[in-house]
Amino acid sequence: MAETIGSLIDKISIVELKVFHMQKQVERSDSTVDHRQSCSKRLVILKEQSRDLQMELSELFDHVLSGKKQLKVYRQFKMYNDPSYRSPS
Repeated sequence: MAETIGSLIDKISIVELKVFHMQKQVERSDSTVDHRQSCSKRLVILKEQSRDLQMELSELFDHVLSGKKQLKVYRQFKMYNDPSYRSPS
């Protein structure tokens, strides 16, 4: 698992937003049957993605709590606003 808890939660929230909006498309009465069927198929896939991500998050929690996995904190080293990294012109 290369994911972090934060990245998994981010992905889950994005997929859940897609599920919500795709469900709205499935329920539209002003769209074509083809559109609703296409959206319905996509909705099934999005729900599967959400379940998979939630399962992965649950497994990560279990591994962290049991001590099988230790979380790492990666520090950001931003260079673009630091004048010491600029070459003299």
